[in-house]
Amino acid sequence: MKAKGLGFYLLLLPFVLWFVLLIVLPHLQMLELSFIKRDYVAGDSVGWYQYQQFLGEPLYWRTLLRTVWMSLLATFITLLVSFPVAFFIAKVAQGKVKRLLLLSCLLPFWVSELVRTYGWMILLRESGVISQGLMALGLTEQPIEFLYNDVSMLVGLVYTSMLFMVVPLVSTLEGLDQSLIEAGYDLGGNGWNVTTSIIVPYAMPGIVSGCIMVFMLCLGNYLTPRLLGGKDSLWFTEQIFTQFITRFNWELGAAFGVILLLVSSLVVALGLKLSGQSFSRTLGR
Repeated sequence: MKAKGLGFYLLLLPFVLWFVLLIVLPHLQMLELSFIKRDYVAGDSVGWYQYQQFLGEPLYWRTLLRTVWMSLLATFITLLVSFPVAFFIAKVAQGKVKRLLLLSCLLPFWVSELVRTYGWMILLRESGVISQGLMALGLTEQPIEFLYNDVSMLVGLVYTSMLFMVVPLVSTLEGLDQSLIEAGYDLGGNGWNVTTSIIVPYAMPGIVSGCIMVFMLCLGNYLTPRLLGGKDSLWFTEQIFTQFITRFNWELGAAFGVILLLVSSLVVALGLKLSGQSFSRTLGR
């Protein structure tokens, strides 16, 4: 095997430092913290106390299940919305139009998530554009509050995640040979047959890659569920925030963080298994 030169290790060093200092060490510290039970009289002890608290309080594990379900739903809706957009950009649009469409997908990310979410609040609030527009059209006599429910929360999650679904889909679909699509039609297939038999199977690595990123973003999101879903949004990251910041119960907050990491890893592994994709192949796209 050819020996690696000094340049190779210098290029590798920033990644190693980032991975060890910002990913591995904080997670190990969080894992250790989650097993500590504070007792200022008898002294600290190690055990499963925080995890027993999680299982013993229905609000905690129900909030986690709700967060996972809503994140899966948001991921599915994002895929449905993004796939036609990605296909149009990859296979239909050409030249300047293609670049403009990609730029329009990227444009919302020039501002922070907080500003994007406030934009939706301006549209959806009781005195917002949509409510006032419906009143102006005579469709309703009173202003309607569209905020602080699951629908507004899903709208925000889909909007903030679309780019992370569109980009891997475009990257994958650009490699699809146009002659395969034409051959599908020449053999008597209709649009549905060609889509389900040729386009979707080819795009599956991009679909899985996008779904993993969107699911992770939704699961770990805090601002959008909090602002668009209101105080009753019941998002698991809010529980983590409450334990760390409001109650100063870092041990329970750390346990919640570990549980969230394990559940998200389990869901991703299950998704890869069901879709027949491997992690290396998905990342390769």
